[in-house]
Amino acid sequence: MAKARVLVVDDEKSMRDLLSITLEKEGYDVLTAAGGEAAIEALRRDATDAVITDLRMPKVDGLQVLRAAKEISPDVAVIVITAVASTETAVEAMKLGAYDYITKPFKLDEVSLIVRNALERKRLRDENLYLRKQLETQHRFENIIGKSGRILEVFDTIRKISDSPSTAMITGESGTGKELVARAIHQRSDRAGHPFVAVNVAAIPEALVESELFGHEKGAFTGAHARRLGKFELAQGGTIFLDEIGSLRLDLQTKLLRVLQQREVERLGGSRAIPVDVRVLAATNVNLRQAVRDRAFREDLYYRLNVVPLHVPPLRERREDIARMVEHFVRKFARECHRDVRGVSAGALAALTRYDWPGNVRELENVIQRAVVLARAAVLHLQDVPLDVAMPETVSLLAEDALPLREACDQFERQYVVRTLERAQWNVSRAARLLGVHRNTVLVKLAAWGVHRPGASEGRSATP
Repeated sequence: MAKARVLVVDDEKSMRDLLSITLEKEGYDVLTAAGGEAAIEALRRDATDAVITDLRMPKVDGLQVLRAAKEISPDVAVIVITAVASTETAVEAMKLGAYDYITKPFKLDEVSLIVRNALERKRLRDENLYLRKQLETQHRFENIIGKSGRILEVFDTIRKISDSPSTAMITGESGTGKELVARAIHQRSDRAGHPFVAVNVAAIPEALVESELFGHEKGAFTGAHARRLGKFELAQGGTIFLDEIGSLRLDLQTKLLRVLQQREVERLGGSRAIPVDVRVLAATNVNLRQAVRDRAFREDLYYRLNVVPLHVPPLRERREDIARMVEHFVRKFARECHRDVRGVSAGALAALTRYDWPGNVRELENVIQRAVVLARAAVLHLQDVPLDVAMPETVSLLAEDALPLREACDQFERQYVVRTLERAQWNVSRAARLLGVHRNTVLVKLAAWGVHRPGASEGRSATP
């Protein structure tokens, strides 16, 4: 462990020497300064954990040293030495952020104790900040949350390709976070200080796609009253992210291919080529290989974009990440929506984890936002979760052709009891308590339905 460094500031050499000897015996690395100017220079030059400074010094006094120390290193512990007659100045020093003050005359063991306490407090504060930062970033990678094997593979690929100039094709279902992955690649690259421009190709009206991507000159078409730069020019020096690239028209695919090959764009209605230094990342939620076979997507463009393939798995394939994402979204929306919601019940979390999330992370985020806004307590419960998420089988049942009421109720009851037994690990007594009925009632119903614990013989349906 590195020694704590203490800067002693006093215009009297005898006082500097006395304090230095005392603190060095305590095991500290001690620096000295004969005045305020030298002290400020030392603070700028060397990382310092604590400062002991006399208040009354010519030219630059102790208060000025204190202010400078806090500007240079806000966490440094500053202890001021003052004469008994200048306690008002000491109070002012405390307001400016001094840790403590020592009045003359003082005992050396008193100085040692104050310095020790100041450094211990600083150590604890630094440790607390470090742990808090660790908690905030735990299982996160450039705002992507998770530690499942599937998502760790994505993180590893991002690390490997970030500093490469190669184009990348990010694939995955809608809502999996493909734009987050693209942003992570950009932020970790040497282009991070330049623009990241995201374009959802499918969201642009077909007649405007060419103008949006490549720009246009004044008078290029009706309504083009002024020159407009395209997204490629706006991303100069940075990264352009082309989402839903599979929806790009064939004629514009040809123009995009030319941009990738020649690294220049030509505005609509223009007559000159404009060089662009842009990294291209593309994304799709459709099978582009099939689109190539169907002649809906250019094969040469596909291979030009698919230099580095990166697949983002759907949420149902990384269920172990759902709990962390739920916790993150609850905190986020509780803060943004000014709601006192601090957690999720075990039952609600089990339902959220069990659900297949066809809309992936985007759907999960929307569900949690709605639950937080409408929550009736500080903890989200199962009743706060939409029915299609909490009990998808029931919603599927309701979507079928109308059933007689008795049959529909029986199917719902069967699904609910079996689901509760699964939560209780097929312990009938525990499930009965959750259901609010006698255990014999559960046993009778299971027998009537012919339901048995998975792997159990027909003569024994569940654990007593």
